[in-house]
Amino acid sequence: MVRISFVCLGNICRSPTAEAVMRHLVGQAGLQERISIDSAGTGRGHVGQTRDRRSSLVGERRGIPLSGRARQFVAEDFDRFDYILAMDRQNEETLSELAPDERARNKVRLLRSFDPESPAGAEVPDPYYGGPRGFDEVFDICEAACRGLLAEVRRREGF
Repeated sequence: MVRISFVCLGNICRSPTAEAVMRHLVGQAGLQERISIDSAGTGRGHVGQTRDRRSSLVGERRGIPLSGRARQFVAEDFDRFDYILAMDRQNEETLSELAPDERARNKVRLLRSFDPESPAGAEVPDPYYGGPRGFDEVFDICEAACRGLLAEVRRREGF
């Protein structure tokens, strides 16, 4: 089983969107028995809250519902996941600082690094304080990056 965690700050917008998109793509590929997907936040300010309604509305419109409640990424998650995908450089840095060793740090990557159309170091922008258009943009970005991630996982794992 390949285990993937998407990580942003609050775990209510970006990382749950990436989780839902990836879950959808994995389901379409018939790989749900081989790939496990999760999301978390580096902060604890939203722990236990449902997904941001604006993110959920975009998912509903696109037939890819967001589910679950916000949780905080903890050091033990480095043992639980094979891929730990940060939405931006700040969260990537926070995860790297939390990592117990080099092996764990090597699991951390920016999500957009899997999108061949994205420039090096590209981030998933935080739509929280913006308008509704930002949530659609995040969904599109996550979809492109998750397609690339799935292709990479399939290539590496041979399925």
